[in-house]
Amino acid sequence: MPYRKKISTLFFAVCLVFQISVYAQPSVGSLPRSKPEAEAVSTAAINNFIDAAGKSKNEFHSFMLLRHGKVIAEGWWNPYKPALKHTMYSVSKSFTSSAVGFAVSEGRFALDDKVISFFPELIKPDTVKGLLASLTVKDLITMSAGQSPDPSRSVMMQQDWIKAFLSTAIADTPGTKFLYNSAATFMLSAIVQKVTGEKILNYLTPRLFEPLSITGIDWEENPQHINAGGWGLRLKTEDMAKFGQLYLQKGKWNGKQILSANWIEEATSFKIKNAADTAISLKAKSDWAQGYCYQFWRCRNNAFRADGAFGQYIIVMPDQDAVIAITSETANMQSIMDMVWEYLLPGMSATERSNTDISKKLAALSIAAPSVSANPSIAAKISGKIFVMNDSTKLTDKVSFSFKNNTCTYTVTCGGKAYSFVCGNGKWITGETSFLQSMPSLTAVAQNRLSEFTSFKVACAYSWQDENTLLLSIRYIESPHTDYIYCHFDGNQVSMYHQNSIQRIAGSNDKPYTINGKMIVQ
Repeated sequence: MPYRKKISTLFFAVCLVFQISVYAQPSVGSLPRSKPEAEAVSTAAINNFIDAAGKSKNEFHSFMLLRHGKVIAEGWWNPYKPALKHTMYSVSKSFTSSAVGFAVSEGRFALDDKVISFFPELIKPDTVKGLLASLTVKDLITMSAGQSPDPSRSVMMQQDWIKAFLSTAIADTPGTKFLYNSAATFMLSAIVQKVTGEKILNYLTPRLFEPLSITGIDWEENPQHINAGGWGLRLKTEDMAKFGQLYLQKGKWNGKQILSANWIEEATSFKIKNAADTAISLKAKSDWAQGYCYQFWRCRNNAFRADGAFGQYIIVMPDQDAVIAITSETANMQSIMDMVWEYLLPGMSATERSNTDISKKLAALSIAAPSVSANPSIAAKISGKIFVMNDSTKLTDKVSFSFKNNTCTYTVTCGGKAYSFVCGNGKWITGETSFLQSMPSLTAVAQNRLSEFTSFKVACAYSWQDENTLLLSIRYIESPHTDYIYCHFDGNQVSMYHQNSIQRIAGSNDKPYTINGKMIVQ
């Protein structure tokens, strides 16, 4: 009996220790967590960064700071959430670079291989003359393809992007002059798919995403179902941080070499001047004048980064053993980098430690919804009524507005199908829409880009600007952008125009497109 009792007690103790250790760990696949001071980072510095973010003109969506491989600060500005993906824009390029790195390491092709050699069905290599014949994979990955101006927009408007790219004239000797060219990154995606038989999303899954426990991601495609490469990847903030940590660790993850350390060194070191004419005094203040790598940028303070339009960043700081992931919407991307260097960098070498608990502050971050506004008398007159619209774009056939319990349900009918958005009065109401054409995007002209998508998550609110003008704010919370719909009512008439946040942060006051509608008399 004493022996059995001793075994039972030991078993209970082991179970208790195991249970405590389980509850002390983050979810499976998550990065380990720690406190700032435990990793020699000043909490005050993080606090100052968050305060500065709130006072800036930048709209922050998420932020995650890693030191020594551990998350020491993280926050999402409501209605953005940890479980939500976020459009990466050109952060996608660094993942495409990684796909090239895997393929090169596996001997699938070499950086010196000629681009035309991969597409003999479109263009016979022995018939090609001039600069196109000399264009290499390395020229694509260093943004020195020689095309001028950047052909990306015209390429993505075509049905066959590869053919369109190869048909674009090359003005400068490849490899000699930097010009940002997202279509060149698409060509890297196309080359990897051509030699592996897999989209880079699928190719990277067992090599990169699965080892890092990155799931639920998606990537825009072209009409031939090739991932866009230069843009269109969507993943979570912690996924961004994991990717940065992998590069900080020279490709090693959980003791296993995932990606070649030599490749990572090559991919993140200076390869070409991207701002040759920038004055030395200005270069010292700009993170866009430090040189370009293999689809990564060099930064000040010996850092490097992946970055995407409107403020998506993965900043890797080898000297500080730190990684910073940020999603946002901003018209001034340098200003966010400046904030990192002004507030966070000094906090990694400060000798004074505040030990202030900022977890509640980080948990309470939010983007304010429009202020509460009382419904004017016009609301009761239009509620539930249908307006037939005169829209030459054929995106809006009918609209209706239904007011009830401090919500406005906005319903738009297109092609016989109705799509509803439930908007809160003074608060965000989250939902989902399959009205894909409505989401603002810098790459909206790209053919077939949303073929693999079925819906987008949104957070919606409404407010009255005056007695007759309703503003609907539809925030696409898996992207940087928001759609603002102004609706002016005059008797049985309504005039509507959309102004998205892309236009707002560019300082545009234009009404880009106005449509009019007439109420159906019932």
